[in-house]
Amino acid sequence: MKAILFHSHGGPDVLEYADFPDPQPKPGEVLIRLRAAALNRVDIFVRVGWAGLKLEYPHIPGADGAGEIASIGEGVTEFQIGDRVVINANLGCGECEACQRGQDNLCRNWHLLGETTRGTYCEYISLPARQLHKIPAGFDYRKAAASALVYQTAWHSLVTRGMVKAGETVAIVGAGGGVNSASIQIAKYLGARVIVIGSNAEKLTQAQSIGADVLIDRSKEVDWSKAVFLATEKRGADVIVDNVGTTFPLSLRTLRKGGRLLTVGNSAAPRFEIDNRFVFGKHLSILGSTMSTISEFREVMDLVFAGKLQPILDQTFPLKEAAAAQERLERGENFGKITLDIS
Repeated sequence: MKAILFHSHGGPDVLEYADFPDPQPKPGEVLIRLRAAALNRVDIFVRVGWAGLKLEYPHIPGADGAGEIASIGEGVTEFQIGDRVVINANLGCGECEACQRGQDNLCRNWHLLGETTRGTYCEYISLPARQLHKIPAGFDYRKAAASALVYQTAWHSLVTRGMVKAGETVAIVGAGGGVNSASIQIAKYLGARVIVIGSNAEKLTQAQSIGADVLIDRSKEVDWSKAVFLATEKRGADVIVDNVGTTFPLSLRTLRKGGRLLTVGNSAAPRFEIDNRFVFGKHLSILGSTMSTISEFREVMDLVFAGKLQPILDQTFPLKEAAAAQERLERGENFGKITLDIS
């Protein structure tokens, strides 16, 4: 099969379009002929590398993918060859106490597809059947792939961890990324008022088109916590979604007393200082989460398939141009999800 792989960490130039052996399904697994993959910022983090990251080389990046089942391993009964499926990249072991409770994103031996195991920038991949969810006939493979990671991540963060309720105000730091665009839509689906703090007017206009109620341009409002304070009639936001990290100090100031800060990542930096007086003085909660459970993944994907949540697609690149796709993501030029065509 053809795949995008790398043998060492570095810039986009380490990515190679090359031949790689076809995988074979083990018992309990199915082989998927991928038709689309979607990019996530973790793809760049893995390519660049970090201390302690151990990969089996050559590594194939990519967490998101969709396609059809090409063959079935022993013991699999819930799928047939030709079924159209989307991949859940949240890899629990299926055996530990957390997995048995249905909390596979708390698995003791947890992995993320494309991070510590070979991923979806390729023509074929073999995965446990529990990681797959059927796609309705006619639904775009690119939209399915673009939805999988970001919608389950935003759903678990906002619904399960954040317990966002109708009538609350949710502020979101950043407008263009996949998780943020999913968060805007999910917050609106839950009945919340949504404030988006974006980096430029173009991305804010796009955020407005998918439901944002209040737009704040942080290129003009350096201390955007004041702008949120005024937009909430000097009350503060009930919830703030901050996956940047270095913006935590402003986010904590933005929240009302008893507010919640939700985070699923740190796109700017993993380490930064916060003023703890805001945390205890305002009774704030900082709630982290990673991905979702299998049941939540299926729930939110069914909402996507039903048209109640609309995945936002940016540009599509052929598989062999994955380096150019990552460069666009790294420059922050995208609004929504960049996808790879593997047809």
